[in-house]
Amino acid sequence: MLKRLVLFVGVGMALAGCQESAKYASNTKARAPIPTETVSLMREKGMEQSSPILVRIFKKEAELEVWKKGRDGRFALLKTYPICRWSGQLGPKKKEGDRQAPEGFYSITPALMNPNSSYYLSFDMGYPNAFDRANGRTGRYLMVHGACSSAGCYSMTDEQIAEIYAIGREAFNGGQRKFQVQAYPFRMTPENMAKHRLDPNIAFWRNLKEGSDNFETTGLEPDVSVCGKRYVFNARNSSKFSAAGACPTLDIDSGIKQAVAAKQQADDAKIADLLSKGTPAVRLVYQDGGQHAVFRGGRHPEAGLLAFSRRTPGYDPTLVSRPDALAAGPQEIVLNDGGAPATQVAAAAPAESAPREATAPKVTAPATQMAAAAQPAAAQSVPLPTPRPGAVLVAAATAPGEPAPAVTGKPSLFNRMMSFSGLGSSESASTAVEANVPAADAIVTAATPTPASPVADAPAVRPAADATTTGLW
Repeated sequence: MLKRLVLFVGVGMALAGCQESAKYASNTKARAPIPTETVSLMREKGMEQSSPILVRIFKKEAELEVWKKGRDGRFALLKTYPICRWSGQLGPKKKEGDRQAPEGFYSITPALMNPNSSYYLSFDMGYPNAFDRANGRTGRYLMVHGACSSAGCYSMTDEQIAEIYAIGREAFNGGQRKFQVQAYPFRMTPENMAKHRLDPNIAFWRNLKEGSDNFETTGLEPDVSVCGKRYVFNARNSSKFSAAGACPTLDIDSGIKQAVAAKQQADDAKIADLLSKGTPAVRLVYQDGGQHAVFRGGRHPEAGLLAFSRRTPGYDPTLVSRPDALAAGPQEIVLNDGGAPATQVAAAAPAESAPREATAPKVTAPATQMAAAAQPAAAQSVPLPTPRPGAVLVAAATAPGEPAPAVTGKPSLFNRMMSFSGLGSSESASTAVEANVPAADAIVTAATPTPASPVADAPAVRPAADATTTGLW
């Protein structure tokens, strides 16, 4: 009799588990198929619905890319989605409640997918990761979700997140155990690195660029680890690493190492050239984050497609969080040589990316060829950056009657050019942008002005539905 009772209870529990799974299976949002046009696009590009994916996010451009592994084993761009809303400023999330959307490298497992999100559908980015924890950063429930509303998340339209969720779901069903999200402040081009060279986050962004260079050079997902409170990529001895401890000698495949070094040298030469031509240092200041221009009538990031706001019935601009903060767009503050308080302010044009051909990154030529072509020109004395045309002069950020703050210990433009190209001598440890960053990575010593805190509503408490991830479907 006791055995029968135990068996009955066991069967009942098993049925309860089946019913829980059935609940997810009956969630039509989470089970929606990949749109037919996207499946056709996969076929055209030699991709399978079940093949692995990788996601890249670019905050300033407000774009999310989904990459898929092709039959050659390398990743190629599948689609680019305009981001409907992100909050905060360029730069990483550092503490809970700062409204910052994360920047860095994150791994998404099936358990982080939420079919019952209060924001239509979502996946948790897994913040804080090992890097964030080693640097004392706090926060939780940072998502990519729908609803066009953000308080520290990357928010899409409901239609977009349904498609992205379905693509991720099918990759998991095909055997992928986790997919990588690479979140950047902007596209890691020489032009952007030159323009943002005086930002306090530049050392961190240069570290992120290493990961971007690894991916773009090889077309393969970089293996990401952390030591010395920094990201490290494709190190074969990462099992010995301590996130907060000093990095040992890195064991990296010589072919990858040389190819990445060649790309970095070419980019540094381009940066030095831009500086020699007077490219000004700038800092973008947002009232509270941004949104892709397509939602205000601009062009879709993929050529030939209609504006997303016009082809998406579910997009309702009245539901977008803090529309007042989007109205004026970001301010582009021109900095002087050394990062002293702003001297000029201009409204930055809405980001509208030029169409990009959706192909896999090509493997870089051998380092010897690239290095020969990428040698920077001999450094010469050059004038200070000239103001951006159309910039509006404003008063320096000092109190009435106070003299303008003096800038001491200011590095010369020559030294900054050499710092970018890796040829200059290291600054003292006290000049590092972040205490945990080697002095050689510090490009400037003066702190840039901190933007005024956005006048914003306090971040909403994350609904319980997004605080738990009990299953995929």
